[in-house]
Amino acid sequence: MRLAAVISLYIFLVSCEKNIDFIPRDSTPAVVIDAAIESGRPPEVRLSRSMNYFSRLTPELLASTFIHGAKVVMSNGEKTHVLREYKRELITGYSIYYYSIDSASLHTAFRGESGKGYSLTVTVDGKEYSGTTTIPKLNKKVDSLWWKPAPGNNDPEKVAVMARLTDPPGYGNYIRYYVQVDNGPFYPPLTSVFDDQIVDGKTYDVQLESGVNRADDIDLEEYGFFFHGETITVKLCNIDKATFDFWRTMEFNYSSIGNPFSSPTKVLGNIKGGALGYFGGYAVQYSTIVIP
Repeated sequence: MRLAAVISLYIFLVSCEKNIDFIPRDSTPAVVIDAAIESGRPPEVRLSRSMNYFSRLTPELLASTFIHGAKVVMSNGEKTHVLREYKRELITGYSIYYYSIDSASLHTAFRGESGKGYSLTVTVDGKEYSGTTTIPKLNKKVDSLWWKPAPGNNDPEKVAVMARLTDPPGYGNYIRYYVQVDNGPFYPPLTSVFDDQIVDGKTYDVQLESGVNRADDIDLEEYGFFFHGETITVKLCNIDKATFDFWRTMEFNYSSIGNPFSSPTKVLGNIKGGALGYFGGYAVQYSTIVIP
């Protein structure tokens, strides 16, 4: 009798389900700002427009999203410089566009310096967007790098790269790192940003993961390891909290794509005025190890 009641209740609940059909609306493209300044390097700003969620990605579509002719102004508190738009040819035959130092106005140009603050103003179609960032002092560094055989693996060519870091006392030391293999580009790993909630004031060892190009298929069997004969360069960046929050939430969204059990997370940008994206400052240290 009890079993029959349970079955009847189940049938009742199932019969009450209602299918909901809806067609997502195309949203108006938003301005997307990808701006950064590193210690010792000139600023670089990329401007584009967001695409529809269901857009079919093609190189031609991506190329059409770049914003041209914007007014981009950056200040370090002492100098104010109007950035100039440049074109960079890629080996694929396509081009990307970015804004950086105007070589015709070098008297107001500047490079990134640790311990300084920066402001950015972008004007597109008469509308203004702004953001601020700092390049922290380079307080947290890689003390040493070494390699060891890859744990739990029978391939003698595969190795793990280890790093020893010292976190200065006091919370609020945020880092992001990138990895270069031989003379290739610097790529961040799948998880590239870390705070010091657990390691505050400590010297600790950590296994570094290899960087990835998210446009490529990622082989999870090989991911995170390196091989004999490679030269590995680690780019460790001290960043402020706003830059950390942007990449922390962005990488969480990357990892949750296609996962029906993940929780939605808003990407925390630091641009005011209604644009998407961020403006970040990076204090940079490079460390290299050759795996024989």
